[in-house]
Amino acid sequence: MHLLLTLPRWAYRGVVWLANSPKTLLIAYSLLIIICGSLYNVFEADTSFGDSIWWAVVTASTVGYGDISPASWQARIMAGLLISIMVLLVIPLITAHFASKLIVDTDAFRHEEQEELKANLRHVRRLLDEMAARQGVSVPDSAVLPEAPSDR
Repeated sequence: MHLLLTLPRWAYRGVVWLANSPKTLLIAYSLLIIICGSLYNVFEADTSFGDSIWWAVVTASTVGYGDISPASWQARIMAGLLISIMVLLVIPLITAHFASKLIVDTDAFRHEEQEELKANLRHVRRLLDEMAARQGVSVPDSAVLPEAPSDR
């Protein structure tokens, strides 16, 4: 039972690992084509290895020319799995990877820059409070920044 509960976490981590590296995604895609092409060659005995790989590429791309189609039930099940994996996993991962590269905000502050800005604002706030105290003026607390962590 414990294995069933941890399986989705491992599957999720595997998908994240694939999605974050175009190199691993390309390797996984290539392995999927080679494995499915090889299995197709075994299931459909009258097909050459080259035609089997061609079938895997055409099926994985969901083009489906129809020049080669599975006759055995094993090859048909594998075709369904190959199409499902491509449509539900590989193609969305490729699309998401490229989309995430297009949606990068180059004007966004890095973490270090944000921390430096917060420290500078705290310093300015302390100076403003000192000046206000010397002049006997109160400064509104509406723009108070959170205190800097003391032991980091």
